[in-house]
Amino acid sequence: MERALLAERHPLWARSCPELKDIDFIRLGLLRCISVVDSGRHFLQTNEQIYGQLLPHSTYFKSLKSHRRTSMLEAFEQQSYHLHAETLLSQGIDYLKAFPELDEYTIEAADGHFIDHACHTEKNSKGKVYAAGGIYALNLRSGLLRFLCLVTNGTQRHQEIPVLRNHIEKQNKGNNSSQKHLYVYDKAVTDFVWWDRQKRHANYMISMLKENSIATLVESIPFDSRHEINTGVEAYSVYENKGIKFNVVDYRDPETGKLHRFVTTFAKNHHFAKAPFPGFSAKETKAWSSNTRSLENQMRLTAMSYNLMRVFE
Repeated sequence: MERALLAERHPLWARSCPELKDIDFIRLGLLRCISVVDSGRHFLQTNEQIYGQLLPHSTYFKSLKSHRRTSMLEAFEQQSYHLHAETLLSQGIDYLKAFPELDEYTIEAADGHFIDHACHTEKNSKGKVYAAGGIYALNLRSGLLRFLCLVTNGTQRHQEIPVLRNHIEKQNKGNNSSQKHLYVYDKAVTDFVWWDRQKRHANYMISMLKENSIATLVESIPFDSRHEINTGVEAYSVYENKGIKFNVVDYRDPETGKLHRFVTTFAKNHHFAKAPFPGFSAKETKAWSSNTRSLENQMRLTAMSYNLMRVFE
């Protein structure tokens, strides 16, 4: 919290709330994420019984929807993430240390995570409600998780790729960093024209090549097939689609014998990294609310809880 307050000259979210201090709001959120509870009321009852803290329902539920607390939690989460990254690095945790050519890249495996909508979610014009959720990103260097953006509160079908593009483009406008970014995503993210434009912002992607992709082989790229890191790599090539070039890696899993074809806009004539992708295991199966700020707070707290457990592990 101290680092979050110092990071901004005059943080608009800084305020004293005696009824429920910000640090207690965060502590309660983390507890709710790791507790075996089925609802907000259940959590408050459990909190009173186990920790002896009596908190009015209205105070807790209003705080989840607060615009100020959402801004506070966003600033807090960033500092929490940086602190955990520093801790893990000091303990020698770097899953990509075998690839020094990737040091200038932030490499994240991103994906949508959807859960049951909240009980009081309003039905749409057709009388339907859907799963609620957003997009998370797992840092493949540290294993830390962060919340990227909300996709839907359950009132509409989720369309995560347009939301991801909007998030990245918004990030481009406010990002003055020279850091390069490499996103690992599923096949739905493949749009060669859009990703080709992202190169000017140092954004790149790795995905699986769609089976029906129309691509023409341009040339093969030489690689050291005897190097241990390239175990399973059968081919490394440049392909072209509508004048846009990209790289394709043919990789056969040594254990299953199954062939995978990876497509990437990331051009490095070195090694092909096989990074760990731990499972997402926090007990989050239902939205806390249909309010978008409440959902964003839930997802940030979920990521923070995951990171706390990961650092302890």
